[in-house]
Amino acid sequence: MIRLRGVRKSYTTNKVVNEVLKGVDLDIDAGDFVAIVGRSGSGKTTLLNVVGALDSDYEGTIEVDGKKLGKLSDAAISDYRNQNIGFIFQSFYLLEHMSCVENVALPASFARGDEIMSREAALARARAVMDQVGLSEKYDALPNTLSGGQKQRVAIARALFNKPQLMICDEPTGNLDVTTAKSIIELFRELNEGQGITLVIVTHDLMISDACKRVVHLSEGTIAAGPGEFVAGEVEDAAPAPDAAAQPREGDDKHDDAKDEEELSA
Repeated sequence: MIRLRGVRKSYTTNKVVNEVLKGVDLDIDAGDFVAIVGRSGSGKTTLLNVVGALDSDYEGTIEVDGKKLGKLSDAAISDYRNQNIGFIFQSFYLLEHMSCVENVALPASFARGDEIMSREAALARARAVMDQVGLSEKYDALPNTLSGGQKQRVAIARALFNKPQLMICDEPTGNLDVTTAKSIIELFRELNEGQGITLVIVTHDLMISDACKRVVHLSEGTIAAGPGEFVAGEVEDAAPAPDAAAQPREGDDKHDDAKDEEELSA
């Protein structure tokens, strides 16, 4: 389903070039459940951004579901992203002045052509996916009345609105307590096993990496431990795998974290 070959991504700040991804090759099959782990600054969020077509400024090739993303126009990229990929982030990104069901129905606002649906149909679909994630009593609630776990479930329902086959998640349990995080992980497992949705999750959470079918470890912009191979204890603040080239540079961590935050808030 996902195929990366020779993917490189750099940022330039004050004429200093920082190469964040350094020739990444990676295959993720349809129906896979993958965690991407590594130290801060290793390129995890940057990798998600290019796979999810949020960033098209890279070298190499990326194919998702048989489509070469680099060959698509901006309009085609937008349509493909809206109709085929569900995004879940740490910070929920709910609109506080809209009800939960209206937040979940937001993807319908970006539909074009044959995908356009009436407001009534969009709200009906939103209620259906809210039921699916256990929020049938929160249709008309405002986000500021919800717990963190409920907000994340609303975000997951929104990601499910267009029936995606791929869900991309960046630290989805980062703002949740342990009990709530476990319930979200179980929901991800149900979506993967019950609906065959492919999940790619950037995480520092060992509970998520333990639940995933595969774990990919990034170090300094390269796959350090090999696709799917997980070295225990390396999710956070641990040394790179033995075949990693070098320790992360201190400046790179700060730059990548700042760039990640900038991209997600764009």
